Amino acid sequence: MRVLFLLVLMACSGSQASPPTQLAAAPEDGQAVAVFAGGCFWCMEGPFEALSGVVSVESGYTGGPERQPAYMAVAKGQTGHFEAVRVVYDPDVITYKRLLSTFWRNIDPTQSNGQFCDKGDQYRSAIFVDGEVALKVAEESKESVSLTLTKPVVTPILPVSDFWLAEDYHQDFYKKNPRRYRSYRAGCGRDHRLQQLWGRDAGH
Repeated sequence: MRVLFLLVLMACSGSQASPPTQLAAAPEDGQAVAVFAGGCFWCMEGPFEALSGVVSVESGYTGGPERQPAYMAVAKGQTGHFEAVRVVYDPDVITYKRLLSTFWRNIDPTQSNGQFCDKGDQYRSAIFVDGEVALKVAEESKESVSLTLTKPVVTPILPVSDFWLAEDYHQDFYKKNPRRYRSYRAGCGRDHRLQQLWGRDAGH
C-alpha cells in the first residue's frame, strides 16, 4: 500500500532521485542510541520525539547486508533491511526501559507478517540491541508485554547493525506532510488496532 502512496507523493511533489543513503553519525559523548523497527518509520518518529530526554529520532534502514539501501528497494522487499528508527537519547534523563514501553505501545507485537496494512519482512517489528545489558532489559520488557496482552509476542530481539539514514523526504514526514501522513495512518488502520491492543495506553 505505502509503495503506491510514495510513488504518487513523489510524482506530485516533483521529487528527484535522492543521493545515496549514508550511515548515521555516532552519538555524542554522554548520549546513547536505541533502534526499533515498528513498520512504517513515519509513524514511529513522533512518539519518541515527544519524550523528554530524547535528543533526535531518525528514520532509516537496518538489519540487512546491503550497503546504501534505497527506499524503493527496501519497500519492495528487495533487501534484507527493516524500516526502522534510531533514537538518540540522554540516559541521565530517560531510560532504555521507558523507550521500550513507548515502542511496544506504538506497534502490534502479535503481527508476524508486517505491521498493520504494510505487509512484508521489511515492515516487521524488531528491537535491535547492543550488548548484554540492553538485551536483558529488552527480553524482560518483551516478557512483560506478553503477560499484559496474554498473547504470544512475535517481535524479535536482534543484534544492532549498520543504520542507513533514509532519504530526506522521509525524515519528519509527519511534520512536513501532516495531511498526507494522517491520511496514510488512518487508511492503514494503525490507530484502530493500537486502541484494540492497548486501550488508553496506546501510543504512550
